[in-house]
Amino acid sequence: MPNPIQINPDESPLARFAYELRQYRLEKGWTQLQLSRKLTVAVSTLGMVETVRRRPDRRFADACDSVFQLDGVFHELWKRTRWESAPDHFRDFLALEAQASALQSWDPLLIPGIFQIKSYAKRIFDDEPGITPELVEQRLTNRMERQTMLLRERGPMILSLIDEGALRRPMGAAEVMREQSARLLEVTEHPRVTIQVVPYNAWSAVGLQTAFTIAELRGAPYGVYIESTPRGLTIGERETITSLVGRYDALRAAALPKNLSFGIIEEVMAQWT
Repeated sequence: MPNPIQINPDESPLARFAYELRQYRLEKGWTQLQLSRKLTVAVSTLGMVETVRRRPDRRFADACDSVFQLDGVFHELWKRTRWESAPDHFRDFLALEAQASALQSWDPLLIPGIFQIKSYAKRIFDDEPGITPELVEQRLTNRMERQTMLLRERGPMILSLIDEGALRRPMGAAEVMREQSARLLEVTEHPRVTIQVVPYNAWSAVGLQTAFTIAELRGAPYGVYIESTPRGLTIGERETITSLVGRYDALRAAALPKNLSFGIIEEVMAQWT
């Protein structure tokens, strides 16, 4: 039999997942065929994951935790593989976001990614010069998986300020925008989500230059992500964080309360017919 491929677990999060999977399997004394049957996956799929030729999905990781009777070990390893496939400039913030107890976001131009439907997000990615269909699909998968934080039992509190212009800017056909508006109305019912709209007549120019998100841990801001071209920035420097917290407070003072924001979104949704 050929020697097994040697995996360096420190090479990447994907390599770490593959290495740990093989180690746990060997400790149990199972062949790949035996483990694949327990996981209810094809043995070829298991073999490709173990040799870093295939990226595991969430179902696969959770099945590994169940089979090996682990408390989320492979789920955490899987989350790190998601960071690996994300754009370089966003990985650091994903690590902060995974620990955050609260997220405060502002977007003057687009619906925030955490609330985007797939067709809306695809329209954004498709517009990037030189992007390939494969990369579009990868980014769409990452974006949809990131939204699973809304399903976590102990996910972060999310306060999202959205400019009225972002609600009204067409990013696709009318049915796409109607569905996107419906999605916003749906998430406003989430117990850990608050969406407030900064209306046109607020006359606020505080945040028009850029979108940003502040990550908090137990009430203390400890990192920010700032959108910029060609890549965003993750910053942990205290002075910058303090400055953006001040801007966020000013924007929130200009925003409509939750119930009136809901009404604006309903009004916009009715226009997309």
